[in-house]
Formats: sequence, C-alpha cells, structure tokens
Amino acid sequence: MIRSLFTAATGMHAQSLNVDVISNNLANVNTVGYKRGRADFQDLMYQTIKAPGAPSGEGVQIPTGIQVGLGVKPVAVQKLFTQGDFINTGNDLDLVIEGDGFFQVTRPDGTVAYTRAGAFKLDRDGRIVTSDGYPLEPSITIPSDATKITIAADGRVTVLQGGSTTPVEIGAIETARFINPAGLQAIGKNLFLATDASGDAITGTPGTEGRGNLNQGFLEMSNVNVVEELANLIIAQRAYDLNSKAVQASDEMLQTAAALRR
Repeated sequence: MIRSLFTAATGMHAQSLNVDVISNNLANVNTVGYKRGRADFQDLMYQTIKAPGAPSGEGVQIPTGIQVGLGVKPVAVQKLFTQGDFINTGNDLDLVIEGDGFFQVTRPDGTVAYTRAGAFKLDRDGRIVTSDGYPLEPSITIPSDATKITIAADGRVTVLQGGSTTPVEIGAIETARFINPAGLQAIGKNLFLATDASGDAITGTPGTEGRGNLNQGFLEMSNVNVVEELANLIIAQRAYDLNSKAVQASDEMLQTAAALRR
C-alpha cells in the first residue's frame, strides 16, 4: 500500500508536467513560427518478486512471474517541426520557408540563433531584423531610397531605387537545416540554438539540399491544433484525477489496517 502511494504520486507528477506542456502550446496558438511540444513518458523500474522463467519444480518453470511497476517518469518534451498554416499578409518583409529550414539571426553576443518566425522589419540602418532587433545572418541592408523589395524563392533580395525600373540585387538570404531539429534548444523569442544533439547547421541557398523555398508576403503560424490540445488536456486531467483516486484508495486501506488494533 505504501508502494502504491508513491507510484500514484509519480503519475500525478507526470500529468502535471503534461498539462504544463499543453498549456504552453495553447498559450502560443497565435505565435508566428511556434512549434508545439509533446511530453513523452517512460515506465520506471520494476520490483521483481518472482522472475519469469524461474524454476518452480523439477522441469517446471514459472511462465510469467511477478513484477510490480513503480510508476512513470517524463523523459522528453519534444518539439514537433511540422509545417504550420500560412497566412497572406502582403508585407514585403514577411517570409515563410515552404519546407525544411530555419532563418539565421545574430544575437547581441555574436552567436547565431535559428528561427521559423519570418516577421522581419527594418531597423534605423536599413538592416532586415527580427522584432527584437536581431539582424539576419548574413546581414542584408535595404537602401534608404528603395521603393520596392523583392525576395525570390532562392533568397535573392532585389530592390527598385529612386524611380528606376531596373531591379538591383543587394544580397541573398541563406537558410539552415539540421539532421535532428528536435535536438535544438529553445531559448524563447522564437529562437533556437544548435546543440550536439541537433548537429551542426547545414547552411546554404533556399531550395537546395533539402532546404525549403522562401515565399514573400506570407507568415507561418503556429502548428498547434487547438481541438487536439484541448482533447489532450481533458485526457491529462482525467489521468491526474485517477492517480489522485489511487492515492486516496491507498490512504483508506492504510487507515483500515491501522484501525485493526482498536
């Protein structure tokens, strides 16, 4: 009975974490480029009272044995990098990657971070930057007299200047892909950092070597499915309730055993 108390408690802890992950998904349902998380769990070690296959007599073996599980533990919260829905904004600096890949931005400390959020802006120097002011890598500066910005599917950036009808190429956007994007470290602000688990970034021209093409004037929304998340939330809540009932039942059994002396 004491064992069941701790086993059920691990279930409550696991479902509490599950609700945390689901809540974060729902909170970011309208976050551009957000990728939903999923909590993964594992059963804990087992207490073997009778080992399967142990001899129970001459020439006779125990077919199944007695193994009692000791609960559950969370082992991963995985980011699922499925494509989110696209919305048409008509803004020249709104970009989506149609397929695999990440935009590269330079953080204030000089390190490179990666993002799927393509809601870019211009800073006072004309550089293309994120909402937090982090410039694209490699940096692209739009001339002050530019009247039209065009970004091709392969990342080439051209502008029309001062009433000219001839577009001028001023740079090119490079994207990065990873062997294991689920191994990236999320640091907030729609940014990810490379880790040993993700592998090194494979950078290059969009549309080549498995990298997706760019589309101008669109944004990729969160890939959170609200209905699915709400269903998962109900399941997690019910699982939490059931584990709390197991704790309550174990407590009542202990209370009954403790009352036998009276």
